[in-house]
Amino acid sequence: MKTNKVLLVYNPASGSGVFKTNLDKIIEIFQKKKIMVVPVRADKPAFMNEIFKDAKNMGYQKIIAAGGDGTINVVVNAMLNHDLDLPLAIFPAGTANDFAYYFDIPHDIEGMTRIALEENYTYCDVGVANGRYFINVAAMGFIVDVSQKTDPDVKSTLGVMSYYIKGLSEVPKLQPIPIHLESEEFTGDEKMYFMLVMNGRSAGGFKRVGSNAEINDGLLDVMLFRELPITELLSLLIHFVQGNHTEHKNVLYFKTKKIRLESNVAIGTDIDGEKGPAFPLEIECLYRKLRINTLRNDMEGSNW
Repeated sequence: MKTNKVLLVYNPASGSGVFKTNLDKIIEIFQKKKIMVVPVRADKPAFMNEIFKDAKNMGYQKIIAAGGDGTINVVVNAMLNHDLDLPLAIFPAGTANDFAYYFDIPHDIEGMTRIALEENYTYCDVGVANGRYFINVAAMGFIVDVSQKTDPDVKSTLGVMSYYIKGLSEVPKLQPIPIHLESEEFTGDEKMYFMLVMNGRSAGGFKRVGSNAEINDGLLDVMLFRELPITELLSLLIHFVQGNHTEHKNVLYFKTKKIRLESNVAIGTDIDGEKGPAFPLEIECLYRKLRINTLRNDMEGSNW
């Protein structure tokens, strides 16, 4: 008799470690449904590629990624690099879980496993930057330093609040960065503090960063935060928290399928919370590239 089987990739260091302590419970829930779980610790991309290289021949019905956006990113890159066309279930177990937030995936073990056991799916777009896939956001500039400089132990203890604390400490170091943008919608030179190219709606725990973004519209939302007097920074932050920053005079905002970014200075980049590729960047949206396990079936691609 053929055994139903799923591959579970989990990050034991994500969030507070609650998922790791519940791993046996999750395996038990699946086995009661006569589904075998093959657990694999999330590791370096090279190791993940080895795991996924032969996944097509292993008879998996589904892939489950348990962790934060960085863990999901590693899994998605491994899947797409090996043309693995399987549904992806999300177990949010990281610090911010921005991708899971878009689909309202529950954070409790029973809720997340219930969705993964059902056959409700939604197509979603995937971004790609210089060959690196991302599911939620590509960021560059000041905000990248905040994410990459935040101590992992602090992130585990304070969660999203750690980003806010680190961000405030870095404000005095703000320096404008020259950047050149090329797309069908906008081409020009700007001086920015930071920039986001969004597929999802939230980033770093801020729920309304991409308030106009739709994850299955074939477009990426570009938000460039221009140089501005320090006296106007508070106004921009208020707009940012409220989710109406795209209307602010110091924010360049547009939607696009593809964009090229160049600069004559080194700019740090971040892909779904992990260190990203170097400039220049070619960023593109891949339409309806993944099937995600969701609360309801939405394969026609209507917006959430």
